[in-house]
Amino acid sequence: MARGYKYFEAIEKNAALLGVLTLVMVSLGGLSEITPIFVEAHKMAAPEGVKPYDALRLAGRDIYVREGCYLCHSQMIRSLRAETQRYGAYSVASESVYDRPFQWGSKRTGPDLARVGGKYSDEWQRQHLIAPRHFVPESNMPGYPWLVDEKIDGADVAARMRTLRTLGDPYTEADIAEAPKAVEGKTGMDAIVAYLQGLGVLNVTPHPGAAPASGSAAPAGTAAAAAGNTKAAEGGKP
Repeated sequence: MARGYKYFEAIEKNAALLGVLTLVMVSLGGLSEITPIFVEAHKMAAPEGVKPYDALRLAGRDIYVREGCYLCHSQMIRSLRAETQRYGAYSVASESVYDRPFQWGSKRTGPDLARVGGKYSDEWQRQHLIAPRHFVPESNMPGYPWLVDEKIDGADVAARMRTLRTLGDPYTEADIAEAPKAVEGKTGMDAIVAYLQGLGVLNVTPHPGAAPASGSAAPAGTAAAAAGNTKAAEGGKP
């Protein structure tokens, strides 16, 4: 026992050697935990029926990121009863397989948006983005009226789709070629509304027998009821 201890004693008395060996052990331990995560991440595949963003929704997602909406809104419903009762089914990683960067978030000044698609009508979303405090007077969300006049550059969207294809998104040449026409005459407001209306609708596998949500259809109830729902669950950026 004493003979074996002398090696530990030598290491403890040599600061440089102790530091190197500590670094080696920490690195091995870290790799043993991180490597499986990376391996599983590369195995992640989109669920059946989930496709990459179309041209207009891709432009809208980029506006969402550009305006910093993720700073106040998460897109990750946790598997807690309070969250699933309020927002719907909890989020899974495969729903965000085409998000670069993903928009899960960890801070909610405003409500989670993972399942907001189809909850309100397109027109409601537009007016809310232009003047949030017309719906919720105490909201601290800024308005985005300039998006109404912002034109979408079709060539830029096509270039982004081409770049995403190199990262693994299954865009075809036809998808990319049709992108400029798909966003022709569209505004930034059209794009971000299309993006929001697809969240929880176009990025998840529908349950058998479930009625598809429509981004253009008004939600159940009157506009006043919609405003009331928002007042109960809103308060941040879009």
